[in-house]
Amino acid sequence: MPAKSKAEATNDTYTQIAEEYARVNRITTLGGYLRLKKAFIKKMAPSPGEQLLDVAGGTGDIAECYLKYQDKVNRDPTSTVHVVDFNPGMLSVGRRRLADTQWMRDGRVTFAQGDAENLVDIPDNSFDAYTISFGMHHLENKDKALAEAYRVLKPGGRFACLENGHVDSPILRSLLEWHWYKFSPFLVGLLTNSRASYEQIIKSARSFPHQREFVMAIRNAGFYCHGQGYEKIGPTSVVSFFAIKPKYAPQKE
Repeated sequence: MPAKSKAEATNDTYTQIAEEYARVNRITTLGGYLRLKKAFIKKMAPSPGEQLLDVAGGTGDIAECYLKYQDKVNRDPTSTVHVVDFNPGMLSVGRRRLADTQWMRDGRVTFAQGDAENLVDIPDNSFDAYTISFGMHHLENKDKALAEAYRVLKPGGRFACLENGHVDSPILRSLLEWHWYKFSPFLVGLLTNSRASYEQIIKSARSFPHQREFVMAIRNAGFYCHGQGYEKIGPTSVVSFFAIKPKYAPQKE
């Protein structure tokens, strides 16, 4: 039997854990997982009326944080989020989670299955902003995903990515590795029967390239990154990347 691709293996893993994924993440990070996403959206500072494409966002976390920001900060009832995820189970969780919200009733949040590396149902130049939160590390071909993000964004549109970066401090790195490889798997084993699946997710997350290397890939895709192109969120390894598709950018072939 041929070995599964990274996409197939990731899909299988998330199918097994979809129902418990958000809950376990909140417990193992003591609520930090959701706080990081709120901080990410705050740093992104969405503009009123934006149409956001949230990729690998099946649980609806980013969609919820984004729409709350638009409602409370911008007093904006017109902004929308279209959530795309490769895994049907994760999409089901997100739909159920937001089913009773006014956002769903007003059509401000929608969900669809799709592949970050081939967004075939998304037209060119159609979204004001693109987010991907803790999803890029799962992708087999990150350059293809970045090219697709560039394609679907309008000129002047913003790319925003939240990921697990690398730390240079040996002490902090040791603490984080203890958390990732010892504490979190132990706690997940107590809470669920899915320890092996979470260990696969952790392995994938820790394989993400150094943030400086990923910024180079973002720039190679055609985006403009200000300064060093990334920013750490708090005393963690989590990094946010922000970039802009130039307003007069040539369309990629």
